[in-house]
Amino acid sequence: MDSVDMEVLRSAEQWRKAGRRVALGTIVKTWGSAPRPVGAMVAIRDDGQVVGSVSGGCVEDDLIEKTRTKILAAARPQLITYGVTNEEATRWGLPCGGTLQLVVEPVSDASGLAELLKRIEAQQLVKRHLDMKTGEARLEPGRWQDVLEFDGAMLSSVHGPRWRLVLIGAGQLTRYLAEMAHMLDYGVTVIDPREEYANGWDLASVPLLRGMPDDLVREMNLDGHSALVALTHDPKLDDLALMEALKSAAFYVGAIGSKKNNDARRERLKEFDVSAEEIARLRGPVGLYIGSKTPPEIAVAILAEMTAVRHGVAEPTWAAKPERRFDPSACEVKTP
Repeated sequence: MDSVDMEVLRSAEQWRKAGRRVALGTIVKTWGSAPRPVGAMVAIRDDGQVVGSVSGGCVEDDLIEKTRTKILAAARPQLITYGVTNEEATRWGLPCGGTLQLVVEPVSDASGLAELLKRIEAQQLVKRHLDMKTGEARLEPGRWQDVLEFDGAMLSSVHGPRWRLVLIGAGQLTRYLAEMAHMLDYGVTVIDPREEYANGWDLASVPLLRGMPDDLVREMNLDGHSALVALTHDPKLDDLALMEALKSAAFYVGAIGSKKNNDARRERLKEFDVSAEEIARLRGPVGLYIGSKTPPEIAVAILAEMTAVRHGVAEPTWAAKPERRFDPSACEVKTP
């Protein structure tokens, strides 16, 4: 789950522990144009403090008032709908025709948020089942293909990293990429057998594996919710990881380096058991072309391209990687 929703859960649990009354809202259904997707959350404290968002602000204002006056979620979860008509949609600040439904629950010991947060922070994918009659929540291991479900009696929501990102190499760029990826719902793993890099890795939230990349990538069984980016510039490491990732179901496989270096890499991959179709999946040079120079900028470019691929968005023309054209005049020997 993304960093915004993690902040919502943390705040809700901290307020509850401090003895405050808290309502937790989750979008369970939308129609038309809705500001935020199904699964988005908001936490509202009894004094009106809010963390998270489910609309442009007007819905939150109404939820605050209903929470303060105990009209909403005072004893058990409730279902509430905003924007059934165009007039109501305008009133609640929703796009024309937009409608959303939320389950709003009172946060208590029975909500199980402390245990949920503990599992998420351990990089576990968790499915939470909320009983609408009792307000009690039950947790179980989640699966990558799980989605939010609501049948009126039970709300089943999915929490934790929904996507996996494997990074080859533990250099400076990897650090920025790993930290940003966490904000975008990725569980990140770094692979680097080189002691000089592995010994300096200190991001506690990102595990580092020291085995050989091909063996570890094969064991990970990358699926359609997985991405891999090779960042070492060392063919002995990058190519091993790429040849396994390209044969997997990973939705995104990329490699750092210039067009020339990546063309040479594609030629090397032909020598392994990698088909032409699989090699064609390689994104290298990796990332959208946005003029990136520094490691943080390069990380932004990579994650932007991953996000576009993940959502099925075609690469914009302005971000297309420029071709390096051969200029014969640059090789001419000029005599005085």
